[in-house]
Amino acid sequence: MSAPTKDLILRHGNASRVTHWAVAIVFTFLFLSGLALFHPFFYWLAYVFGGGALMRFIHPLAGAALVVLFYPYALSHIRDNRWLPADGKWVGHMFAYMRMEHPDVGETGKYNAGQKLMYWSMIPIIAVLAVTGLMLWQPWFAPAFSAGARRAAGLVHAACAFVMFVGIGVHVYAAIWTKGSIDAMIRGTVTRAWAKFHHPGWYREVAGKDGR
Repeated sequence: MSAPTKDLILRHGNASRVTHWAVAIVFTFLFLSGLALFHPFFYWLAYVFGGGALMRFIHPLAGAALVVLFYPYALSHIRDNRWLPADGKWVGHMFAYMRMEHPDVGETGKYNAGQKLMYWSMIPIIAVLAVTGLMLWQPWFAPAFSAGARRAAGLVHAACAFVMFVGIGVHVYAAIWTKGSIDAMIRGTVTRAWAKFHHPGWYREVAGKDGR
């Protein structure tokens, strides 16, 4: 049974949700096609994307799309991702969360410390992926770099992609584990009880604005 409308709080606006899912789709394609380019064992994935030639053509374009989508999105969320005193307390209880316990972590804002760590780590990682990707982009930019530089760029590119994959994997696991998080990114709203329990600082800010 769905919650009454008056019990719901807007958590993610339409533009934010659309961009979030667009980034997720682009990243999924980049990761899978990147695996196919990284090692022959995964090359069979190329056929999922229309063959090796088409995949090699689309992969860097998708990387450019990720940059265009992600950075304006990140900039629009920078205020909610500022590090607050309560975030240090959240980090101190991180393993309690992993054990599915819910310690009192104080005035957690719109995003908790785990989400903020994900946010701040993705900003430099995607930048490095973009730069190294340009260095590997055939036939446009790669010829401007030496073979040694391209090899180094390939290693760094793969390492950053792996770190990003792990981070997003943890992000997805946490979203599935925290019941209501995925619904919030689909529908845009959460219940007041959910907001008060998981993000009390943000709930008090929102409740103060609407007077309820």
